[in-house]
Amino acid sequence: MRTRGYSITLVLLACGMTFAQQASTGSKLPSPDDQYVPGPDSQPQPGVPKGKIFEFTFDHSKVFPGTTRKISVYVPAEYRAGKPACVYVGLDALAFEAPTVFDNLIYKHEMPVTIAIGVAPGVVDSASQYIAKVVPKSAGPSNEKASGLWSPQTQDARFNRSFEFDGLNSNLARFLLDEVLPEVERHKTLDGLPILLSRDPNDHAVGGGSTGGIAAFTLAWERPDAFRRVFTAIGTFVGMRGGDRYPVLVRKTEPKPIRIFMQDGSNDEWMGGPEIGDWWMSNQTMQRALEFAGYQVKHVWGEGTHNGNHPTAIFPDAMRWLWKDWPQPVQAGQSQNTFINAILRPEDGWQVVQGDYQSAAVLAADQYGQIVFQDITGGKSWKIASDGHLSPYDVIKKPYVGMAFGPDGRVYVADAVTAKIVAYTRDGKSSTIAKNIRGLNLIVTNGGTIYVTEPGSGDERSGKVWLIKSTGERSLLDTGLNHPSGIALSPDGLWLAVAENKTHWGYSYRVRADGTVEDKQQFYWFHVPDEADDSGAGAWSMDREGRLYAATRMGVQVFDRDGRVRAILPVPGGEVTSISFGGPDFDTLYVTCVDRKVYKRILKVPGVPDWAAPIELPS
Repeated sequence: MRTRGYSITLVLLACGMTFAQQASTGSKLPSPDDQYVPGPDSQPQPGVPKGKIFEFTFDHSKVFPGTTRKISVYVPAEYRAGKPACVYVGLDALAFEAPTVFDNLIYKHEMPVTIAIGVAPGVVDSASQYIAKVVPKSAGPSNEKASGLWSPQTQDARFNRSFEFDGLNSNLARFLLDEVLPEVERHKTLDGLPILLSRDPNDHAVGGGSTGGIAAFTLAWERPDAFRRVFTAIGTFVGMRGGDRYPVLVRKTEPKPIRIFMQDGSNDEWMGGPEIGDWWMSNQTMQRALEFAGYQVKHVWGEGTHNGNHPTAIFPDAMRWLWKDWPQPVQAGQSQNTFINAILRPEDGWQVVQGDYQSAAVLAADQYGQIVFQDITGGKSWKIASDGHLSPYDVIKKPYVGMAFGPDGRVYVADAVTAKIVAYTRDGKSSTIAKNIRGLNLIVTNGGTIYVTEPGSGDERSGKVWLIKSTGERSLLDTGLNHPSGIALSPDGLWLAVAENKTHWGYSYRVRADGTVEDKQQFYWFHVPDEADDSGAGAWSMDREGRLYAATRMGVQVFDRDGRVRAILPVPGGEVTSISFGGPDFDTLYVTCVDRKVYKRILKVPGVPDWAAPIELPS
């Protein structure tokens, strides 16, 4: 110990002498960023034709109203108007020496012919402006205003960079796809050629640094149907506007077809806000989440600080990797999420149920696994047979908001107009089961007991849960809920689950022998999308192992029996509004979405209708 301590003392003394010498000579320690120097691919090369850049101001956005920004468009020399070009979107601008890099890589056929679009963040001018005045210097202290050297400018402008780039929502994607790209195509190149941009998501890449780095990922995450290749440098996967949530969402969500190249440095820390998070650790956490979830991800870690030196130096290699094997499409990978792997069959994705229906909502399965749903726009109901054939379902003649089949083959509906629960036989004869209940969702148990959620109106805590026994006797089980919606019974009949549509909570109740409930608990926790204040939870369904499948704004959220979301299944139609298991073996999950279509997907595990006989669940 004495020898080791003596050695450490000598080292510290030597370091102290070095620091003292540097201080006395005025020299500084080298910056960790100095080692990152752009290579030949980032510099003009002899014989390589140069692309041309033009710029324009975009100031009429509907997605980000009032904003003004500069759009830069790089067109490679190899571009010919007869064939749509691939697209690279640079967030903030065409950083990382992108035009020169593209010149070189396109010339060497290491990436496809690509038009690059640099998008600056928006600025909104305030209504108040300075008025230019020339004030004699003698009038006051020497400064820009007093000396008359200043020019008219907007006072206290609103800078949109963090709002547009850091948010975990689809606003930026809508802005680019609906406004910027069409605007670019309305221009011509400097050589007078029309601009044609590919619509294939496999031909679209996006890149950015810092706040632009997380925005690049968000574009592909929100719209993998539009962007597939991502370069993210010194990304702000921290608590700016919820970016620290990404690693958890990536691990829980079914993988998307995205390829990601990441960069960061061990000295990365934005000095303007270390309280927001640890940039260096957050990027590593994000990279580990992506690898866990099966994504094609490559990372280059260095020692740099929060600047563009290292990203610029590696940008050519990043582009080579992102565009490798093009035009082969980027494929989704295989997640290590055991929950996802236990329920999904990789070979079976979501499929649209084709037919003449105009809209779709409110799903329910009969004893044969046939799915019935309501076409509100078309003014009718439809039945999906076990063979997939679609035909009109004429049993129900009136519109309804909730529907469930019972063990007796009758279909029970919640009629919001008359505030009744009505049952229909197969030949269309109806009977009123209960009055003065404006139900939303309902289930019918094997014993004929009905559970109904009533969302309430006006007061946000006016929702109720009802029990209606087969004898017609009814009981108010719970009240004071915030728009209760989905309701499900565990396959063993021992637990009742109720979702709140207007919060991120769901409740668990213990079911007594007489069907009433006790020991209510705020048990289920939903993920909520960035653009919403609630989960938007709708109908619920259970599988044979007690997993709970919820229709939500983020797709289908799947809970374990401890009330935790373990898997998130996005659906092409967006927000999910209704859900039910069906098919001959009840192993097909049907959902309706806000695009008013029905989607189906075969799973590894079958569902259990609420009217089925109770079964014992695994330990």
